[in-house]
Amino acid sequence: MRSRVLLLGPYGQLGHDVRHVHAQSGEPFDLVPIPRETLDLAAAGSIDRLLGSLRFDALVNCAAYTQVDLAEVDATGAFAVNTHAVQAMARVCDAKRARLLHISSDYVFGGDAARQRPLREDDPAAPVNVYGASKAMGERRARLEADDVVILRTASLFGVAGTGGKGDNVVETMIRTAQEKETLRVVDDQRMSPTATVDVARVAVRMLKDGCAPGTYHVVNADSATWFEFACEIVRRAGLAADVTPCASEEYPVRAPRPRYSVLDNAKVSAAFGAMPAWQEALERYLRTTQRLVR
Repeated sequence: MRSRVLLLGPYGQLGHDVRHVHAQSGEPFDLVPIPRETLDLAAAGSIDRLLGSLRFDALVNCAAYTQVDLAEVDATGAFAVNTHAVQAMARVCDAKRARLLHISSDYVFGGDAARQRPLREDDPAAPVNVYGASKAMGERRARLEADDVVILRTASLFGVAGTGGKGDNVVETMIRTAQEKETLRVVDDQRMSPTATVDVARVAVRMLKDGCAPGTYHVVNADSATWFEFACEIVRRAGLAADVTPCASEEYPVRAPRPRYSVLDNAKVSAAFGAMPAWQEALERYLRTTQRLVR
């Protein structure tokens, strides 16, 4: 009998690419999308009722509460989806002897603002906002509920499902803003790991197809950038005329504080599945796919 994998969040940026990579790989297992209309992660008992009634060998959770600023005033909503729902998923998976592959975030880090070395999987979590705390607690609760849990920490994602002018990823936001304004002011004191969703999806599908040890993996593109450096590359490669100027985080106030340093070390996943592409290569590929690449 073919393996059966359930996919939560199938129509978001990452879920879209998981479905695409699965199809490109020859559909090595049955992939069953579970959209939000079918499963309300914030509703108590909904996960036990639905997932408990289904047969599956693995569950991929690409769904999350991702509104970082809103989470500061809606901690209940953030923890309901990012912590309590994930715990319930792990509990059901454990009862069914199914694997949970859960997508987490670099925002579980950030408390060490002076850090200059990429964060490894065994470095202690130190979130600086509610969203990050909810994701860190979700990881912990999942590991307590089940043994067969694979956590993929990702960062600063951009994918083709975020196109269409809606600002659904940072690349689209930068392009749209550069087309509307002569100058972009972008923070230059937050360093992270820009990552293409398709590269994360390729690793996730390989993990499901070929197997991997339970545990945490940092699945991000190689190299790092500040948001300013990332914006400069987006504007340059898209051939846009806007000037990009750096600014401090204090000059761009937001409700939720952001990590000053959340670069993830991807050596573990690279050793297991091959070197991750550099973010510059991933950005060029994205711009070519969306027909925006100029140089």
